[in-house]
Amino acid sequence: MSAWNKAHLKVILIGNSGVGKSSFMNQYVNHRFTNTYRATIGADFLTKEITVDGRLIVLQIWDTAGTERFQSLGNALYRGAHCCLLLFDVSSMTSFSSLSDWLKEFLVQADPPEPTSFPFVVIGNKTDLRKREVPQRLALDWCKKVGAKYFEGSAKEGVDVDKPFQTAARAALQRYNTHTLESTGRNIQIKVEQVDDTPKAHCLC
Repeated sequence: MSAWNKAHLKVILIGNSGVGKSSFMNQYVNHRFTNTYRATIGADFLTKEITVDGRLIVLQIWDTAGTERFQSLGNALYRGAHCCLLLFDVSSMTSFSSLSDWLKEFLVQADPPEPTSFPFVVIGNKTDLRKREVPQRLALDWCKKVGAKYFEGSAKEGVDVDKPFQTAARAALQRYNTHTLESTGRNIQIKVEQVDDTPKAHCLC
């Protein structure tokens, strides 16, 4: 199948700096993890071809910086997204408490059509750590309140990394199908009026 015939779905990873956005993305796409921490400057970008409900798609994953000085890039980065993944660290209550602000910021900057139905997926990362500050029930209740799907996993251990991305891709594809003109089944008809170029008789009067 030609690359142009595949649906290109844009998903955004946002959350506080240090919660493991880059690690989660790299573990999903490249199946790699490194203990060396490198803060994302602006944004990073990876793609992965996957099959969703029998359809081959190209998933474009944007990993954004979680620091304030780069939030001004949000408008350009968030626009056109089909799904948003909110990521926090289960060992940091601060990172979880910031999710509300990140969600609101995304909706303002992305300005998606029908914002109340825009799909969000929440990921609790670093479940491999013994010290946990965010109870699972608290995260589930918050996700239920905002209408988001919730998953937990560990980028370091490679545990339950695929599930949230598969869910995000499926939700993104549904939104893509809903808001893409060619998927509506309506054809654009262009009417061309034929111009009569027959020479006109000149008036002799």
